[in-house]
Amino acid sequence: MREQVRETIATKAWARWTVLAIVSFTMMAGYVVAKEMSPLQFMLEKAAGEGGMGWTSGEFGIFAGSRGFFNVFLLMLFVGGIILDKMGVRFTGILSCVLMLAGSAAVYGAITYTSPDPMWSVPLLGTVKRQVVLAALGFAFFGIGYEMCGITVSKVVVRWFSGKEMALAMGLQVSMARLGTALALNFSLPIALNWGLPRPLLIGLFCVGVGLIAYLYYCTMDRRLDKVQGKQDTAQADDEKFHFSDMKITIKNPGFWLITLLCLFYYSALYPFLDFATKLMISKYGVEAGLAGAIPSILPYTSIVLTPLFGAWFDKKGYGATMMVIGSVLLTITLFVFAMPLNSSWIAVTLMCVLGIAFSLLPAALWPAVPKIVPMKQLGTSYSIIYYIQNIGLMLIPVLIGKVLEKNTIGDQVDYTHSLIIFGVIGVCAIITATALLWLDRRRHYGLERPNIDKQ
Repeated sequence: MREQVRETIATKAWARWTVLAIVSFTMMAGYVVAKEMSPLQFMLEKAAGEGGMGWTSGEFGIFAGSRGFFNVFLLMLFVGGIILDKMGVRFTGILSCVLMLAGSAAVYGAITYTSPDPMWSVPLLGTVKRQVVLAALGFAFFGIGYEMCGITVSKVVVRWFSGKEMALAMGLQVSMARLGTALALNFSLPIALNWGLPRPLLIGLFCVGVGLIAYLYYCTMDRRLDKVQGKQDTAQADDEKFHFSDMKITIKNPGFWLITLLCLFYYSALYPFLDFATKLMISKYGVEAGLAGAIPSILPYTSIVLTPLFGAWFDKKGYGATMMVIGSVLLTITLFVFAMPLNSSWIAVTLMCVLGIAFSLLPAALWPAVPKIVPMKQLGTSYSIIYYIQNIGLMLIPVLIGKVLEKNTIGDQVDYTHSLIIFGVIGVCAIITATALLWLDRRRHYGLERPNIDKQ
């Protein structure tokens, strides 16, 4: 009976598309906060008397990488995945939104109400400004909720769109998230230049608050639908209940680990690159500071359009593993070309457009591929493992790049060659992993090359 109820709900197009719109908006708000500080590196590294905070590139790298600190060292993503599979999408989604709100408030408070001095000694990181430490701690708390929200929204989409337009739905959800990234990259620096450094952080805090309200509405809608269909709030079919013993099936699955490694390499090259891209435009390509965030924002704007299109292709035609290989190749080539001594701003714009295709192609295939490899009842915990491994890269790579840039800075001149080569090498690892996944799919028949829509 419960299985019939679920299929009845899932077949209501108005319900599943409304759900998608609500949870996508909540995730978009998180993406605004996740990238709102990236364009501000230029201002943060200015002296206090010039409207900045006197941060170094290394300190900015520490902040950028801190989002994954608690997720990695305190295993919070594992905890979040277990909570999701045990407690469901309502409870976990609300918890994640509250954590994002608290973390955003902490970052805003650190930048607005604390001075950079004194210097604090931090294990493994050396001597760091107090303001950097406090802001990084707030960003780390935000990161718990941000990643937990990501796995929750992914499971919501799978639940409502399984056997239907799942890749298209995930593509649209990714597009909304990319819109949040684009807005942050495009407007944070101009807003800060005109109204002060804390103002874009306050706007991001407001966005997350609205995202929480939106998710609360989704929960009431979900509860009302359950009541109408006679389904109890926390009831689960016996065959859908999560058991720790079931995880050994996923852990022994080589396809799961290849997906996980591909996610690690791809996002470790792309997102940290975006963190430093605004200053790259100023230092290497001579773009005016007020417009420097506009060129990196080409990447998410491009993906807003292309990700749903690629997702729809995957739904109808298949070839998901092939899409991942092509996306990895485009990513890697673009990063290596960025490292070349070509300083025209038009070259930068062209490369960002190509990178936008890669930014759309691989995610459109990667996230819908996970449910083809992992059973539904283990999906939350499996996503949490993927996000956990991903967070290791997102935490360490910005710190590494920040240190490399410090060593390659003379006065106001910054040499980005070595850091961009590092990103390119990570991209090569993504190509190798995606190719191995394509080969394994042909042997194990996961269905990554088959369409998602069940025509029956």
